[in-house]
Amino acid sequence: MAALLFISFIALIFLGIPVAFSLGLSSLLYLIIADIPLSIIPQRMFGGLNSFTLLCIPGFILAGNLMNSSGITDRIIHFANSILGHIRGGLGLANVGASMGFAGISGTALADTASIGSVMIPAMKKQGYGAGFSSAVTASSSVVGPIIPPSLPMIMVGTLAAISIGDLFVAGIIPGVLLTLGLMIPTYIISVKRNYPKGERSSLKEVWTSFTGSFWALFMTVIILYGILGGYFTPTEASIIAVLYAIFVGLFIYKQLSIKDIPGVVLKSMTSAASIMLLVAFANLFGWIMTREQIPQMVAESILSISPNEVVVILLILLLLLFVGTFMETIAALVILFPVLLPVATQIGMDPVQFGVVMVLALVLGLMTPPVGVCLFVAAQIGKVSMGKVVRELIPFFAVGILVLLLVAFIPQVTLYLPSLLD
Repeated sequence: MAALLFISFIALIFLGIPVAFSLGLSSLLYLIIADIPLSIIPQRMFGGLNSFTLLCIPGFILAGNLMNSSGITDRIIHFANSILGHIRGGLGLANVGASMGFAGISGTALADTASIGSVMIPAMKKQGYGAGFSSAVTASSSVVGPIIPPSLPMIMVGTLAAISIGDLFVAGIIPGVLLTLGLMIPTYIISVKRNYPKGERSSLKEVWTSFTGSFWALFMTVIILYGILGGYFTPTEASIIAVLYAIFVGLFIYKQLSIKDIPGVVLKSMTSAASIMLLVAFANLFGWIMTREQIPQMVAESILSISPNEVVVILLILLLLLFVGTFMETIAALVILFPVLLPVATQIGMDPVQFGVVMVLALVLGLMTPPVGVCLFVAAQIGKVSMGKVVRELIPFFAVGILVLLLVAFIPQVTLYLPSLLD
């Protein structure tokens, strides 16, 4: 029966059915054949959504969209370019740096690709950068979004395993910074090798002006972290405060958001949030079936039976996550696999917070790889270049991502040092 569940799910995925509906349809087929009352469907779907913490997802999505509608993308790019633009390949480096700044606002890789990419890819092409290279830099740097707080995948991890979301947010800071700095290395080396252009050095006054222009947007991350970690409000309350802050900044400071724009932004955010919630609901039903079939126990026993060695087990988990990340949406994969793999990780001594960051990072790397890398697809579309060319350019950036993933997986202090300071 378990085989039927997975075979039908994978078959539906490869037929092009959206992941949420693939989960639902494969679960429905299992329930019918197993002669289980279909009333379990609404019960398990509601159970998956019946969490106060999940309410922060639509809040953070709305806050990010409001800030983006306020012209924040251009301000962050301008700030990054004022610092890095004078270096050879500076516009590419600014692309990576802007992604880190935007990560603290959007929390999703796809939003980063679409927003930063729509500005930076045409600008890089205009200055003589290759279309494939420009798209590859954008797609690879966008995966920083789900690592640096606020992060929607981190929220899901905290909800699934009752882990402090504040600890997860803080644990993602060092890996996010390492990934950003790491991606700058191949960007610079390739730019020097191909003699890509460099801009004029900005004066201190110009750097300060660009910083003040982006300050109010970047400060939102500080408010969220300080409020959650200081115990002043919950993640859900933080998302609402972020929305109010975004409206205030957009209307009265940047003055690029108008009252008549807000309903459209809310509708767009509702659509995004609804798709995520539907995914979570169906994934919870799918997860309940896996638990009923004792799949978590079987997976744990299978992995540990291959080798009891901690290094081997971690590498096996990483290979599985990297493979799943190539064809499954990050949040769906988390809801399905995190409860399955967490017991294995804790059994070999990994901290749940560390494993949460490892799992998110491994899965989001799949967003820039074929066959279903949505960031890769969007960046290629914006760059008007074939995915094959972007994939070839992505190889050194993906290698950096793997290196950072190994550091996070095998050196606990990379993720646990900052949370330990809060205890």
